[in-house]
Amino acid sequence: MPLKELNIDQVTYFDLNNQVNIPKDNQIQLDKDQEALDAFLQENVWPNVLKFDSLAERFDWLFDNNFLERDFIAQYRLAFIEELYAYLEGEHFNFKSFMAAFKFYNQYALKTNDGQYYVETYVDRVAMNALYYAAGNEALALRLADEMIHQRYQPATPSFLNAGRARRGELVSCFIIQTSDDMNSIGRTINSALQLSKMGGGVGINVSNLREAGAPVMGIANSAGGVVPIMKLLEDSFTFSSQVGARQGAGVVYLSVFHPDIMAFLSTKKENADEKIRVKTLSLGLTVPDKFYELVRQNEEMYLFSPADVEKVYGEPFNYVDITAEYDNMVANEQITKYRVNARVLEEEISKLQQESGYPYIINIDVTNRANPIAGKIVSSNLCSEILQVQTPSDLDNGQQYTRLGSDVSCNLGSINIVNMMATPDFETSVDTMVRALTFVSDTSNLDVVPSIAKGNQEKHAIGLGAMGLAAYFAQNQMYYGDATSLDFTTTFFMTLNYYSIKASMKIAKERQETFFDFDKSAYADGRYFDKYLTQDWTPKTAQVAAAFANHHVPTRRDWAELKDNVAKYGMYNAYRHAIAPTGSISYVNDTTATLLPIVNKIEERQEGMIGKVYYPAPGLNNDTMPYYVSAYDTDMRKVIDVYAAAQEHIDQGMALTLFMRSTLSSALYEWKKGRTDKMTTRDLTILRHYAFNKGIKSLYYVRTFTDDNQESGVNECESCSI
Repeated sequence: MPLKELNIDQVTYFDLNNQVNIPKDNQIQLDKDQEALDAFLQENVWPNVLKFDSLAERFDWLFDNNFLERDFIAQYRLAFIEELYAYLEGEHFNFKSFMAAFKFYNQYALKTNDGQYYVETYVDRVAMNALYYAAGNEALALRLADEMIHQRYQPATPSFLNAGRARRGELVSCFIIQTSDDMNSIGRTINSALQLSKMGGGVGINVSNLREAGAPVMGIANSAGGVVPIMKLLEDSFTFSSQVGARQGAGVVYLSVFHPDIMAFLSTKKENADEKIRVKTLSLGLTVPDKFYELVRQNEEMYLFSPADVEKVYGEPFNYVDITAEYDNMVANEQITKYRVNARVLEEEISKLQQESGYPYIINIDVTNRANPIAGKIVSSNLCSEILQVQTPSDLDNGQQYTRLGSDVSCNLGSINIVNMMATPDFETSVDTMVRALTFVSDTSNLDVVPSIAKGNQEKHAIGLGAMGLAAYFAQNQMYYGDATSLDFTTTFFMTLNYYSIKASMKIAKERQETFFDFDKSAYADGRYFDKYLTQDWTPKTAQVAAAFANHHVPTRRDWAELKDNVAKYGMYNAYRHAIAPTGSISYVNDTTATLLPIVNKIEERQEGMIGKVYYPAPGLNNDTMPYYVSAYDTDMRKVIDVYAAAQEHIDQGMALTLFMRSTLSSALYEWKKGRTDKMTTRDLTILRHYAFNKGIKSLYYVRTFTDDNQESGVNECESCSI
């Protein structure tokens, strides 16, 4: 039965899946999900997969009909490809839920041009990814196939979707650029936003260097328009430019909390904002230095500084001035125009907007830079707040040519499925394989349309290996989210991951005799990065976690000392290695929980386009695991912050940490509510932001609120750079 002629009334899988949400004898009908999965494969998938007599015939047809690139297949012997397929078929991969199969075949599998037939199965897509990333290396292709068919490693959506396709977007996931305080740079930024959106992936743009509204331009008072008009132009650019219709362009604008336009910036997302200033689809983020938290604690007036004046005085863009260190000097300097606002009033405005819209994201910029092992300064982040890399500014002349080419950021994402990773026969080999797959994406990305992005990629070879399924692992191993055992597991897992990824990057540098730019100026080269691993024992503290890692080698201080020596000798190829990105649809395909966060519901309800509601039971849900699956909305967000802080210790970039709040909060969950209103207030969000800051969290993504009428409000999660 051709796909486009499918009559929903003639299939059974939707009805079977819907029965998962209908209790029987006070029990969740989990068996109905398996029945729905079987019915979907029998009624929808297998009758509609194109059949070929041989792999050779299949590839010829795919080449002739412009489905696959010929060159990457030509790197391999047909006999080897047949061997790879035999291995994959022999592993007998099966989806574990209806949602997993449904998501894959609807969003990832190649289909014929008329949409009537599936051109590939899950095994085919895994094979194409393995062959593509291995670039002719047969041994590596087999290793990649092994990691992906066992769902230990999952490339990000743009990489997994596009690998090997003849008609595709780029494999890269996201970008970060910045603008300087002149029209040439502003024009170039808008052009870059258009070009990067066309390529795919979300774009983060820092506008803190722009002079404030009403500032003089060329001596003429009240001439500058400020950041808001630029935001409107950028929003229109993202709306206009998309990845050939496959993914809508999406961007976030970051502004320093000490910029004079901060109040106008926040106002652009208010529900009652004038249409002239309101931005509907553009995301908002703030870069927040330590000094702001100090001024809030002390309930002091704070000064906002004119970026143009600051740049004149310090000789470098506003972004690159250490406001915490220079604050008092800037206040005292009469050459710098200043504006006053009460710190707590501004803090409350931030909380109000988060309560209303979920924005802004928060980048604790000093926390981030203190932990940064790479020479230079981090000034901004990406669309999902987890990419944190150094940038350098660019200068342009009136011909839009670079007089100084700076470096900006692109990142390639992938994710470890923690549940499956703990079953790997070789932790080191698995991590090494994943690092090499992501490095291939960096090495082969064509980013010259934005020269500063291309330069940053060529210099850093940055990757972002993340993780998902932490809550699933906790539940399936009977750990409560945020308790001592779960924190011990999180610490051990990410410390071990960190060790083996550094080792993998060192091995690549040794093989290629090439390190990332300015490696010799990094904390890796002089050994400072390794101090904490040499002075503290990071091995498991609880018996349960020690038992969980019994089949894996957990790095010891001796291992770290040896790695430190090898890194000093051979260097590292990747300037950045880890980032915890949001995991969207690909979490379902992997049958696991999203990122490091708790679940939202034991039975998740999703609206799938014109199809209607589809239900997804939490991975491994049964009578034994059910008590350990607690909704994020019923979890103290301080426990979530604690878990993320345990991971952050070993992650060189950031994490997309979402806060889940209810409109009505219990004092049993948050003790400070006792004797106060049980409604969520700005105070609640302020307390949590300060708690995260004090725990060393680099970034907070957005705030999602579950309202009293059972609705979710907040930011619509970004699909463009979600894994």
